[in-house]
Amino acid sequence: MKRKYTFQNAGALLLIMLIFSALIAGCNGDKVPNQQTALDKKVDSLVAQMNLAEKVGQMTQVTLAVVSKGPVYNPTMPQQIDTAKLKEAILKYHVGSILNVVNHAYTRDHWYQIMNEIKQVTGQSRLQIPILYGIDAIHGANYTQGATLFPQELGMAATWNPGLVEKAASITAYETRASAIPWVFSPVLGMGRQPAWPRIYETFGEAVYLTRSMGKAIIKGYEGNNIASKFKVASCMKHYMGYSFPLTGKDRTPALIPEEYLRQYFLPPFADAVKAGSPTLMINSSVINGIPVHANHHLLTDILRGELHFKGIAVSDWEDINKLYTVYHYAPSEKEAVKMAVMAGVDMSMVPNNFDFAKQLTELVKDGEVPMWRIDQAVKRILRVKFELGLFNHLFYPEKDYPEFGSKASQDFSRKTAEESITLLKNKDQVLPLPKKKVKVLVTGFGANSMEVLNGGWSYTWQGQETDKYTKDKNTILEAIQQKIGKSNVLYAEGTAYDKSVNERKALDLAQKADYIVLCLGEMAYTETPGNIDDLYLPDNQSEFALKLAKTGKPVILVLTEGRPRLISKFADKMKGILMAYLPGNEGGDALANILFGEVNPSGKLPITYPRYPNSLETYDYSYTEQSQHDYNPQFPFGYGLSYTNFKYSHLKLSSDTISGNQKLKIQVEVTNTGKREGKEVVQLYIGDLYASIIPPVKTLKGFQKIDLMAGETKTVLFTVDKQDLSFVNSQLKRVTEPGEFEVHIGQLKQKFHLQ
Repeated sequence: MKRKYTFQNAGALLLIMLIFSALIAGCNGDKVPNQQTALDKKVDSLVAQMNLAEKVGQMTQVTLAVVSKGPVYNPTMPQQIDTAKLKEAILKYHVGSILNVVNHAYTRDHWYQIMNEIKQVTGQSRLQIPILYGIDAIHGANYTQGATLFPQELGMAATWNPGLVEKAASITAYETRASAIPWVFSPVLGMGRQPAWPRIYETFGEAVYLTRSMGKAIIKGYEGNNIASKFKVASCMKHYMGYSFPLTGKDRTPALIPEEYLRQYFLPPFADAVKAGSPTLMINSSVINGIPVHANHHLLTDILRGELHFKGIAVSDWEDINKLYTVYHYAPSEKEAVKMAVMAGVDMSMVPNNFDFAKQLTELVKDGEVPMWRIDQAVKRILRVKFELGLFNHLFYPEKDYPEFGSKASQDFSRKTAEESITLLKNKDQVLPLPKKKVKVLVTGFGANSMEVLNGGWSYTWQGQETDKYTKDKNTILEAIQQKIGKSNVLYAEGTAYDKSVNERKALDLAQKADYIVLCLGEMAYTETPGNIDDLYLPDNQSEFALKLAKTGKPVILVLTEGRPRLISKFADKMKGILMAYLPGNEGGDALANILFGEVNPSGKLPITYPRYPNSLETYDYSYTEQSQHDYNPQFPFGYGLSYTNFKYSHLKLSSDTISGNQKLKIQVEVTNTGKREGKEVVQLYIGDLYASIIPPVKTLKGFQKIDLMAGETKTVLFTVDKQDLSFVNSQLKRVTEPGEFEVHIGQLKQKFHLQ
């Protein structure tokens, strides 16, 4: 029997269908038709004209070597476009994105030559959809010769100055666009809570609040108010999420992270980045709780899209979809790996060395294994970013539009940033600053005369091991000290390489003639898996060399250029002074010399805990059980850093000893420069929850301000916190704020308050 519908029933059915359609559209990340913007209409119109091959092509990203002369793994250097290969990529496979450069840094002219050739071939395609080119410009436009290179992210975090970070990112955006590239694979928003991990220098450190603050600043610097601007770029937050916390400390090895912990520590920086407007995201290469993130629908769709409402592109990392099959043994075939990743939520595959992804995804769609709505969804996200970047109007702008590329002003700002990052960790008997006159200084150590160790990985080449040949106009630590006090007053012998002794006897003999020894130890350049280590201690030859120099009786100032906190407990007590330089970039040598000789007062603070022992790797937000067992005994604590002046904290005041509901708590403290010279101090606010349903940290960073004080000057510093600042993720995976007693910590001052 056929059911008859009245007009009223039909109207109700239509309403239900509209609601259902809206829900589906929401799940798919699309807007309800009557809510479409002009941009939505452009995107939808273009997608409607595309065939399957063109759509799948947009989801395909290949490395530049695929379209260059020579084999993929040994292209002509510098890479020259192979027109036939480029036409195959764009006209046959319709690739949507190209990335990278192989072991070479280009001149701007060469970048423009490449982009012009890409533009010309794209113009021959049916729909002329522009290529989205991406590059690892993570501490400057570091694949362009003559660009300004800044400290790596960990050093930027050590400035505790978001304003500096924002301006540095703005310069990087300008110089990346000046290289004809609109997309940077930065910032890294992983939490640096595993000291052995080789990419910890790419993070903003171990504190959630500091990472969130720096992450928002760097995205604002990259993007401004409009990424279509010729001076701005699209950021790419990475690596979503938990990549930085492997159990072994080695790159791309599995992590076990309970979801409560994942949400408490690793999700917030990405949530903030989404709100800040970052339009692209790169996915964690590794495995969390047994599931590769590239195949994890819960993380990539339920949380990223459903909870964070991210509308942009989720791009895989290097070859990581195929690795679901070849490395992780999670997918039984390459094609099944493609299906898993796309259905989990990956929009673009960094394939990157062939067109297999496009072929396999096309077959999956034709076989009904991947639905067309998922393809359309991904393509719309990709096209939206291309429209937002203005690539349909201008793939790039003329070179003459960027007269400030690599300017002295930008280089000076990089030096200033490095100066604010360098952290004075020890200054026994006020050995620093060093005198400039009537002094002999021995500069020694494998890091003393190398630009490679100042920059680290992702500098001109992937591993950063060709840096010296691109930076002949920059000063190493040795050269900067020579310029500061004259070559005749500086003695030099390498003394030690990274992992073996080199003319050690010469260095020890020269030490007898010196008044002071500047000992430069640390690490070679590296990143990712090549940076894996089995021992967090510095190599034995470096530790032994430090001890031998100390036995000379001359004061030794240790300078650490390193991407992670390599242990120095075997000899730290024998050093008169210790400076943590991190990876300070091209201007790091000059910055360090300015601090050594007192022209700049150091103001950096550690964004990580510097551990004392390899089996004692606690973070600053340790629990009460760790406190009671005296487990937190690092070489230097998180947030620590000395100055050439002294600061006194006093008169800690809270606006109330009890708050409730939506009330805000105002906290103020007075800070006085009690020394004899101007200095910058980072005032750090910590709050401890005394009792909670998930055992709480003793204290957690909740705010900071960097202030400048003249000698004798006092400033009142104000903070405001609310109920949300006191929240945490409970065992039901909900963010809650529980009533109870809390304690404010600023400097050595403490005061309690109650939340009703």
